[in-house]
Amino acid sequence: MSEHYYNSKDLAKFGNIADFQKEMGEKFFSYYSEVFKDGELTAREKSLIALAVAHAVQCPYCIDAYSSDAFEKGWSEAQMMEAVHVACAIRGGASLVHGLQMMNKVKDISM
Repeated sequence: MSEHYYNSKDLAKFGNIADFQKEMGEKFFSYYSEVFKDGELTAREKSLIALAVAHAVQCPYCIDAYSSDAFEKGWSEAQMMEAVHVACAIRGGASLVHGLQMMNKVKDISM
């Protein structure tokens, strides 16, 4: 048994998720590949977005995959780190803005 849940070797097995539910897996991969094609945004731009989102949702497999993909698509280390900072700012801001719920609750119960 592994000492942690994340096993980098599992990333190469991503295609196997269809093994237990072929139809749904095929639909997902069809959708996934369509999303990452050039469209209103380029595949290159989408790669940087995916890298930022991977950090926001804290998926080690996605971070691994899109670090490689973004670098291979020509994004610099500084650009990639800036994207990570954008994700951090949005995630941190989302946590802070939910503090308003706490403030409203405390105001209600303290009156």
